[in-house]
Amino acid sequence: MGITTVSFLLFAAVVLLGNYLLPQRARWVWLLIASMFFYLTAGWEYVIFLLLTVATTYLAGFLMDRNLQKQDAYLAENKQTLSREEKKAVKAKTKSRNRIFLIAALVINFGVLALFKVLSVAPFRGMVDGTALSFFVRIGLPLGISFYMFQSMGYLVDIFRTTDKAEKNPFKLLLFAAYFPQLIQGPISKHSELAPQLTAGKKFDGKEFSFGLQRMLWGFFKKLVIADRIAVAIAALKAPEFTGMGFFLLMLFYAVQIYGDFTGGIDMVIGLSQALGIKLTENFVRPFFSKNIAEYWRRWHISLGEWMKSYIFYPISVSQPMLKLSKSAREKFGNFGKRLPVYVASVATWLVTGIWHGITPNFILWGMMNCFVIVVSEELVPLYDKFHNRFGLKEKKWYGGFEMLRMFLLMNLIRIVDLFPNVGEYFRRVGSLVTTFNYHILWDGTMLNLGLSVADYAVLGFGIVLMFAVSLFQEKKGSVREALWNKPLLRYILVFILVLIVLLMGKYGVGYDASGFIYDNF
Repeated sequence: MGITTVSFLLFAAVVLLGNYLLPQRARWVWLLIASMFFYLTAGWEYVIFLLLTVATTYLAGFLMDRNLQKQDAYLAENKQTLSREEKKAVKAKTKSRNRIFLIAALVINFGVLALFKVLSVAPFRGMVDGTALSFFVRIGLPLGISFYMFQSMGYLVDIFRTTDKAEKNPFKLLLFAAYFPQLIQGPISKHSELAPQLTAGKKFDGKEFSFGLQRMLWGFFKKLVIADRIAVAIAALKAPEFTGMGFFLLMLFYAVQIYGDFTGGIDMVIGLSQALGIKLTENFVRPFFSKNIAEYWRRWHISLGEWMKSYIFYPISVSQPMLKLSKSAREKFGNFGKRLPVYVASVATWLVTGIWHGITPNFILWGMMNCFVIVVSEELVPLYDKFHNRFGLKEKKWYGGFEMLRMFLLMNLIRIVDLFPNVGEYFRRVGSLVTTFNYHILWDGTMLNLGLSVADYAVLGFGIVLMFAVSLFQEKKGSVREALWNKPLLRYILVFILVLIVLLMGKYGVGYDASGFIYDNF
């Protein structure tokens, strides 16, 4: 049941109705029932792995929390007699025990995820035919497995770090992992932020409900009118004959598609949650207004970046081996040596990020290219500053626009590797940008042979301009919905027009069901 289908809209309407008709204390149970029903519609086999994650997470969390409680009770009881060193020894022993439970849960869960990722690649699929592992190939990647595993494992790490408490009720933990709006698209939420909201049963708020539905509508517009419409041209431009300008068009078209697809899906998820009285973390903050790639990744897929930073980058960069490396490297290489552990942690983080998207070479290359550009940019900051100061560029408005355009082109040159599992083909296409000057495809009729009509290009042009205008307003002045709240007549007219646009211009399949989301595959 995809979230852009008619069946999902009917399902969401029932969930919203039940949520506000039921007593507040029972609403979390209703959300759990709805979430499990939604998950079962994807396939009963998938529930096995969801329950495995929740069971191992609950058990590990319970055992770690019990050890921490025993530790605190013992320290409180013997507060006057224990020396400082003895107290440290007690805490170290507890931490050592808890580390065993944490590692066991991480190995089990990420082992299952790795198995699915490996068996999703063609060469490995054939190797397990006729074995017990063929079951994993047959059912495919379980719905939302990356998202609920990352959420659950982050929760366990937080318990280990004592920044969160273990959930005593296993069903409430199940709801945290399986909350249906975010299963497909994310965002990856922290337990301490999301779980209390899921069980709070917030009172109906007309403004929040309206804002949530408006945001869902905006998401449908981006997904159905823009992303799904341009998809057919992207499929055509992937053909090997499209080099030079053809490849440049593919870069631009894919940027439009993945932005409309991913942010549209997130708008639907956050909007539905807002209508339910639940605030999810933002996952995008107008990334194409970024002036460098580091800023871009603070604005794009924010929750994944925060997860990677909290649970991979920081633990590696401040680990004892890295601290020793920093000390020895600083003596040999100066300031660069001091930063070396940060760069080692960056490589590890981006390698994991690439593998999270897929284990094929193109995704690993994608992660490493992002890492390379970020690291090199950091090293060249002093040079950039001298250059900017010499010519006073930072004070010039046009230079800010140039930086955004530069980032946009660079990011899309890296992003497009998504579409080329054969990285050799990717590099061949990139090289064609400076060897093949076939600009004539823009006016010789080729553009009309990509599956898009003149009307389609007009709709896309309108949609892109509208997206840009809304993003620019948000960047300069804030929320569009807030600006329209005290102008009800204008708001109703604009919502009605947007509904008509989605209904009349959206790209639908059989039964008005739209295509799946790109991030379903991750």
